[in-house]
Formats: sequence, structure tokens, C-alpha cells
Amino acid sequence: QVQLVESGGGSVQAGGSLRLSCAASGYTYSSYCMGWFRQAPGKEREGVALIDSDGSTTYADSVKGRFTISQDNAKNPLYLQMNSLKPEDSARYYCAASDLYCNMRPPNFGYWGQGTQVTVSS
Repeated sequence: QVQLVESGGGSVQAGGSLRLSCAASGYTYSSYCMGWFRQAPGKEREGVALIDSDGSTTYADSVKGRFTISQDNAKNPLYLQMNSLKPEDSARYYCAASDLYCNMRPPNFGYWGQGTQVTVSS
């Protein structure tokens, strides 16, 4: 059974940084696409960053140059380094895994964590 557990969220002022972590278990890490998604109140869940099994990365335009997705050598845990945070980055952030496709569409990800809250104040 795949389990994903996020940590590292919190409250920060605009311009600050946070690093999110996602500890994964229950599957063969190397064969999965991993991603970070976020959802703000009243908005749809959106993709933030992806890292495919070959190490290639994809970012949403809104976070390019500010966020970095990475994994350690064992591909676990998954990280999201968030710099130059803006109030519009405030949301609940979710770690997800897909064994099918690697794109920003949430329905393609079959495994999800419970999320961690990020709040950025102006």
C-alpha cells in the first residue's frame, strides 16, 4: 500500500522560504512520477512541480525560478524548496505519485498524501 506523508508547511512572510518534504513507502520509487500540487480555498487543485522517474522536472509557470523539486539519491523523500514566497502561494500542498503518466493533471495521480498547509502573509 502506497503511503505519502508531507511535512514542512507553516506560516511565513512574503519573500521567505519553506522546504516541504514527502516521505513515501509501499512502492518501487524509481518507477513513479512524483509531484507537488496545491489547493487554495475555493480553487481547483493545481500542479506545482513534477519529477519523473528519469529525473526530469516540470514546473508551473507561476513558480518557475522560485520553487525546486528534488529527491535524494534513494529518491525518498521528495522535497519542494520554495523561495521568494508570495501571498498567492498560500494553499494546502499535496504530494502525489503516479505510475501511469507524468503531467500536471491531478486525475492522473492515484496516490496522495494528506497535505500540509502553507500560509504566506504580506
